[in-house]
Amino acid sequence: MRKAKIEIEGMTCASCASHVEKELVKLGAKNISVNAVAKKAFLETDASEGELMNAVKEAGYKPIRVEFSDSASIQKQKIRKREGRPPEDYEVSMWKKKLLGVWILTGLLAIVMYSEMVFDVNLVPMEFMTPIMLILSFPIIFIFGYGTIKSGIKGIFKLRFTMDTLITLGTVIAYLTGIMSFFMEIQDYSGVSGMIMTIFITGKYIEAKAKGRATKEIKKLLELGAKYATVIRDKKEIEIPISEVKIGDILIVKPGEKIPTDGVVTKGESSVDESMVTGESVPVEKKKNSIVIGATINQDGVLHIKVTKVGKDTFLANIIKLVEEAQGTKVPIQEMADKITAVFVPVILVITFITFLSWMYLTGYDLSRSVGVAVAVLVIACPCSLGLAVPISLTVGSGMGAKRGILIRKGEAIQTMKEIKTVVFDKTGTITEGKMSVENVYVSKNQTKNHLFEIAGSLEKLSEHPISKAIVKYANLSKYSKVTGFKISRGKGLSGTINKKKILIGNEALMSENKISLKGLEGKIAEFEENANTTMIVVENKRIVGIIGVSDQLKKDSRKAISILNKRGYRTVMLTGDNERTAKAIARKVEIKTVIARVLPENKKKKVEELQRRGMVAFVGDGINDAPALKQANVGIAIGSGSDIAIEAGDIVLAKGNIMGVVKAMSLSKATFSKIKQNLFWAFFYNGIAIPLAIAGMLNPVVAELAMASSSITVITNANLLRFKRI
Repeated sequence: MRKAKIEIEGMTCASCASHVEKELVKLGAKNISVNAVAKKAFLETDASEGELMNAVKEAGYKPIRVEFSDSASIQKQKIRKREGRPPEDYEVSMWKKKLLGVWILTGLLAIVMYSEMVFDVNLVPMEFMTPIMLILSFPIIFIFGYGTIKSGIKGIFKLRFTMDTLITLGTVIAYLTGIMSFFMEIQDYSGVSGMIMTIFITGKYIEAKAKGRATKEIKKLLELGAKYATVIRDKKEIEIPISEVKIGDILIVKPGEKIPTDGVVTKGESSVDESMVTGESVPVEKKKNSIVIGATINQDGVLHIKVTKVGKDTFLANIIKLVEEAQGTKVPIQEMADKITAVFVPVILVITFITFLSWMYLTGYDLSRSVGVAVAVLVIACPCSLGLAVPISLTVGSGMGAKRGILIRKGEAIQTMKEIKTVVFDKTGTITEGKMSVENVYVSKNQTKNHLFEIAGSLEKLSEHPISKAIVKYANLSKYSKVTGFKISRGKGLSGTINKKKILIGNEALMSENKISLKGLEGKIAEFEENANTTMIVVENKRIVGIIGVSDQLKKDSRKAISILNKRGYRTVMLTGDNERTAKAIARKVEIKTVIARVLPENKKKKVEELQRRGMVAFVGDGINDAPALKQANVGIAIGSGSDIAIEAGDIVLAKGNIMGVVKAMSLSKATFSKIKQNLFWAFFYNGIAIPLAIAGMLNPVVAELAMASSSITVITNANLLRFKRI
């Protein structure tokens, strides 16, 4: 199976999303999430593009395009010309046009219906009142409201009931009373029917505007990319569209310009504004061999950049994809709302029918009164607020996170986060910079420092480990000795043969494994480790040549972040492969409560399992070496930086490589889940109060429709207030 995304037009509520999901299930799709706010479906499937398109059509909606994660090409369906506008802008424009038309006609309706009440003048003779109301209401319902009526009727015939079904039945029944009044004694609700549709369209316009605000962060991301690039071709500088840039091209980026795509600096120095990635306003210095990210802004120098990624492989494209997927995921609490929504409209139809019969009986078969109450029940009972409560909050929250460099990959992490009791940190590259440097050196008797680093530098040159790079940099050899039999002992060190002599470089565990005595060196090792040095013991033919102490600087915000977590009542734990003394020295500096040292990478997952017996655990790691532990944790938080970010590793990914992002991610998750709970409360509260009032005949149809529209607007507005929350 492969991941797919379908853009869909025509969904208006959670019931619509449910119908699309059911059709996709028939194709055998898995992990389906249909978001009526984003108007997209996310799924895993082995079905073809055509089959997915047909499934959406069968559900009664219009598929715009299907995009598979493993395909660079996107097959666009020219269903409707949109002049290049995003779906949100198109939707707002569509409802705005309808809004202008219906309010002109509704203004005339109001004058006809209420002139005598307001001005004490009857502008229209009573015998012409009904025909005029029918004429004015007709275009409101059947022209401006055509899409809603068509969707509602189609749903009735297919037994797929949505919000459009309720509005269609409510307005059409009310309109028919005007025609019926020519043949029987019945109150004419035809004017009211037009007003109901007008209020509905007004609500949809306000809702579309609010949804647009909710998704504005992802729209900003889409707008960030450069449109053109200056590239060197045939020794000339030419400007070309970004779509024509190829991997390996050399780009020239001048001060104030956007960096067109991901690459590596080959010439020049400058500072670059990377706030769109990290959320931090301080520019980052770039020089030769520095990695740069597309859409960031060059500040004060000219940079020559070799292109390494283009199109959908760039960091910005991955961020947009990640945010869209996050907005398409489901929070566990949504399952309850989905189950209620799935049966909501059919139940309301049954309640409406029973209400109609009951009022007919109670009023001595007063058809006018009974129809009025039934219409009020139909139009007030809308599943929109209930269906929007979770996805709209998730959309706003994930968009806010993206703006701050906090990428929520899985919606369930938002709900799980509130149950976290323990936060576990990897050390290297998470609490510390991961940029090791040689700080202390001890040379054994009858050995020389030059010889120590000649063999250490030659052996470590074959490893990519940060400690190895630090030793190689310090050794600064012009010529490296030939190494044979090179071997890495994970979590322990290296071994190999140089000039027919067996060389070992590693920690005490490697020495013990090879029966190398450390007698007399315990004090020196302890001294290095208590100064937060990782000790690398260098052995040649079982004789100790010396000890190299490598240190790793703390990230500037590590202590602050862990202090905040401690104050909030979390248990903080460091999980590291380093020795206990070094680990404890680092832990003391950042105020971590518990240290678990000498843990091999493959055993980190087991340690997380043990900690989970005492409560839910969040694991914070670099997202590559710590992948098993990230997956095992209840919430995995992967720390990355720039275009090297390991997007697939965690439930939450931090674009900037510091752990204040952990604090912000937890605050954002709690704030988002709080909005979800508030919205669900208001949705249930609204329906719990409004429907009984309508059944009791205490609301006329126009007021009922006004209340229904207000409920959806309230939920969306409340979710948008999240954007003003400080995290």
